[in-house]
Amino acid sequence: MGALHSRVVTRLALIAIALVTIGCDRVTKQAATIMLAGAPARSYLGDTVRLAYAQNTGGFLSLGADWPSPVRTGVFTVGTCILLLWLLAAASRRRWSSVAMLGITLFAAGASSNWIDRVLHGSVVDFLNVGIGPLRTGIFNVADVALMLGVALVVFTEARERRNATIPPCLP
Repeated sequence: MGALHSRVVTRLALIAIALVTIGCDRVTKQAATIMLAGAPARSYLGDTVRLAYAQNTGGFLSLGADWPSPVRTGVFTVGTCILLLWLLAAASRRRWSSVAMLGITLFAAGASSNWIDRVLHGSVVDFLNVGIGPLRTGIFNVADVALMLGVALVVFTEARERRNATIPPCLP
């Protein structure tokens, strides 16, 4: 019963993390829409952080923003839905480490929140830009942070597990 209880608690915690991530993204996008749309960009911390409203009809770094609308819808709405369903099915079948499951959860939550924007509005609200001088990120949102953190956690965990699998055990 202990292992079952532990799995249930872990799954409930991951669901809570996903809901909090989606909630934070939705709230910050709403705030950005209210406070930044139509307003000039705002700069903080010596121009390290900029807040500016943008609607991204494309994907990562506006990739595909100039594609015809039906193609964008197919790739970024239908394609993302299929990817998320596949990811959830794969995650439920494989025994992932806790860190990798956290990564998958963050990735799925970020992708889901951006998918909600695409379904409801046809675009994603972006509003964050960070950098120093001319070295700057593209404009992004909280869901994008969750996506990237999720990918980093999975890659880190998988690389560590593969490295550990190739290191021969020490002889006594």
